[in-house]
This record gives sequence, structure tokens and C-alpha cells, in this order.
Amino acid sequence: MKQVRAAVIRVITATALILIFSGGAWAEKTVATVSSEIGPIRVVEVAGGLEIPWSLAFLPDGRMLVTERPGRLRVVTAAGEISRPVAGLPAVHARGQGGLLDVVLGPDFADDGLIFFSYAEPLQRGARTAVARARLDLGELRLEGVTRIFAQNEAPAGNNHWGSRLVFDPRGNLFVTLGERFAHRDRAQDLDSHLGKIVRIRPDGSVPEDNPFLDKANVLPEIWSYGHRNVQGAALHPETGVLWSHEHGPRGGDEVNIIRPGRNYGWPVITHGREYVTGFRIGEGTEREDVEAPLQVWTPSIAPSGMAFYTGEEIPQWRGNLFVGALRGSLLARLELDGEKVVREERLLKEIGHRIRDVRQGPDGRLYLLDETAGRILRLELP
Repeated sequence: MKQVRAAVIRVITATALILIFSGGAWAEKTVATVSSEIGPIRVVEVAGGLEIPWSLAFLPDGRMLVTERPGRLRVVTAAGEISRPVAGLPAVHARGQGGLLDVVLGPDFADDGLIFFSYAEPLQRGARTAVARARLDLGELRLEGVTRIFAQNEAPAGNNHWGSRLVFDPRGNLFVTLGERFAHRDRAQDLDSHLGKIVRIRPDGSVPEDNPFLDKANVLPEIWSYGHRNVQGAALHPETGVLWSHEHGPRGGDEVNIIRPGRNYGWPVITHGREYVTGFRIGEGTEREDVEAPLQVWTPSIAPSGMAFYTGEEIPQWRGNLFVGALRGSLLARLELDGEKVVREERLLKEIGHRIRDVRQGPDGRLYLLDETAGRILRLELP
């Protein structure tokens, strides 16, 4: 009887795994060997078959969470098996640049199983960037206790510039990057609006007591910095713990910035960007004493997305470098740093020419990328 019961359990378990990972095993393969200043770099396809992948997060056991912008969250094994969609997600506004966007593990994920994700939240009129938390049940592949902890205070019409990168600071507070929704760029300078801001909140959505505008009248206390256009890359510096970000310019004026509390980053008053149609300059100039100057400016625009500091051992020559994916540029930018200065840029993966949506360092010390064009996860390594 015990042998029969064990056999039944094995069959049930195998059946469950087949249902959960319905995509089957993926045959990992080298898709290209590309040139770099340190020699050839192998680009390995870890998994494929994704639809507009937007964000990648590593689970403690090496599996990955991947968001698909149309509104699906999937679990991907190290062998490239892709699960069926995780159940329990809220409705998303999957239009234009909107949909299901970033995902990160909570600071205490090993104990409480909480994940945090950003998305374009549909309302009766318009939509807005929102952030929710939920407990991830990996056995049942579903989210439990989904709770929205933040939403922009405006929900204008339009389908562009949602921002949406999520980063936890060393104290467990959550940075949320928020786009200015394109047609509402002047609101990036207004401190009664969440448009064009980076906010910092606690995991329950409350406001930390040391936020820079906490006691200012007529200012939203969540705001950490302002004057942003559309921040789609953010990461903590591995040594200082300070938030770095990059943001899209229009025709030129993409920026890399160090984000300091209470500071103004200029958009749309101080910028290197130009109007799309006319090519005319935007704002009043490219610098002003009360505006934080960018560390790096890309003109023409590369449309940066995703950001990671490299601290791994796989490619020691890259340690301490900052990596930025590019959509319009269809490349991976490697930035060499000297303290808080960018001293050199190398452009990688130009031979592939695909839109790189996200950049993450894996637990194995290698760089992983989301290739939005081909719907796949890539890994970089030495031959």
C-alpha cells in the first residue's frame, strides 16, 4: 500500500509540474559571440517564447520571475522552462507602453514570500502607475493578498511614460520611479503631483520619516526627487548604497543621474533634449545652479531601459562598471566609472541589434538581459 501511495504521489507531482511549466524544457544555446574591448563575449539564450518581457527578478533558488507587458507574470527555471501565467494579478492597462511592468522581491521574501510589482492601473477615465504587493505561492503559482500600496494621484489619458522601476534601499524602503505621462511634462516640476517624480515609501505604502518634503506645505510627502521625464532604469550603487537612475530624453538628452533627496533634475526646463517634430530646444538651457547635472548624456537618444552595477566574478574586467540596456539604440552600454564620474563608454551587442529591456546580475555572477525584440532571456559569459 505504501508503494502504491508513493507512486500515486509521484504521478500527481509530475503532472503538476507539467501543468505549471507548460512551455517545456528550453534547449540553451549560444546565439552569438560578439566583440568587446576585452575580447569575444558569448551570448547565451536561456529561455525564449516570452511576449514583450519587461522585468526580471531572481528567486533564492535560482529561478526567475519575468513580467510580460500584456499582463502576465511567469516563473522561469534555470533550465529555461517557462511556467503558465501566475494567477491573481490585478487588471492592467496594457496599451502603448503600459501594462505589467517591474517586479522585485521584498526585503524579507525568504520569510514572508512577498513580491512587489508596478503596473499601469486602468481607471474609469485614464490610467496611472500603481504598485502592489502580494505573497507569491510558488506551489500553486498564484498571488495571495494582493494589496495596492501606491498609485499616482493623477490618471491622465494617454499610453506613454509610466516609469515604473522599483528598488529597495538598504533600510527596506521602496523607491518607485514615475513617468510624467508624456503630454503632461510641465507637471514634473510641480510638487503637488506624482508625475515625473521618484517617490520613496515603506513596504506598506506609508511615508518614511526622513523623506525630504515630509513637513513641507502643499508638497506630496512621498516625493524623493523631481523633474524627471521617464525613468526606466534604477539601481543602488554597490558601495555607497545611493540610488542611481537613467531616464529617457526625447530627441536626445537621455541621462544617467545620481538621485539625491529633494533635488530637481530639470525636466522639462533644463535638458539636452529637443522637440520630436521641430527639433527645437526644450526649456531654457542645459544647466542651472539649482538643478542636478547628469553624469552621462546620450544625444542622439539610445532610449535606455534597465540598469545594473556589475560586481560578479565571471568577467573581472567589468567589475564596478554600470550596464544600461537600450531600446532605440538596440545595444548594451558599458560605462566605466571613476567615483561619481563616467569616464568611458563601450557599446556592446550591436551585432545582434535587438531592444534590451532589462539588465540584471544573476546569483551566478553573470549578466542577464531581457531581449524584448525576440522575447527571450540572454546571459553573457566568456567563451
